[in-house]
Amino acid sequence: MQDVAERYAHDTYTLRRKVLTLIGAKFHIYDPQDDLALFAKLKGFKIKEDIRIYADELQTQEVLSIRTQSVFDIAGTYDVRDSVTGETVGALRRKGLKSMLRDEWLILDANGAEIGKIVEDSQFKALVRRFIEAASVFMPQKFHAEMGGQTIATYQQNFNPFVQKIMIDFTPDTANQLDARLGLAAAILLCAIEGKQR
Repeated sequence: MQDVAERYAHDTYTLRRKVLTLIGAKFHIYDPQDDLALFAKLKGFKIKEDIRIYADELQTQEVLSIRTQSVFDIAGTYDVRDSVTGETVGALRRKGLKSMLRDEWLILDANGAEIGKIVEDSQFKALVRRFIEAASVFMPQKFHAEMGGQTIATYQQNFNPFVQKIMIDFTPDTANQLDARLGLAAAILLCAIEGKQR
């Protein structure tokens, strides 16, 4: 139990996803010492998203789950649940139509109330990425998470043809407003869901 809690205690993480996986996707989240903190596997050809996050690659201990609430939800609401305690951590809702021009997600608490948002860096860069396919290589996505009008986290994508990386930084969150479990789940969704539109 303590070992799992320690995995959420860092200010920075690196998420890596192998781009050339044929079916589904694998996500590795590393701590600042480059030790594996979490491992997630997304199965291909699933109508309803169900992402399980584990303490290691052997998948011996499930620690978090991310599941959609509805199959036919354009916006997409993803519940984040702690598999160890059974606690609902919160949810992340993609703003469907609005995200066609600029990606935006709402951060919800365990009761479904909006407590913050995650927004793509700039409208101009977002539009360029959507209309020029190669632009995502030269202009990788960057997101910032806000709560109470303050930036509490950043997600910086570094893209190459073989490995997609997101640098996760929680250091702006000096008041510890964002539950790290929700923040890390957001990184996986940004990599898995937004990556499909490239």
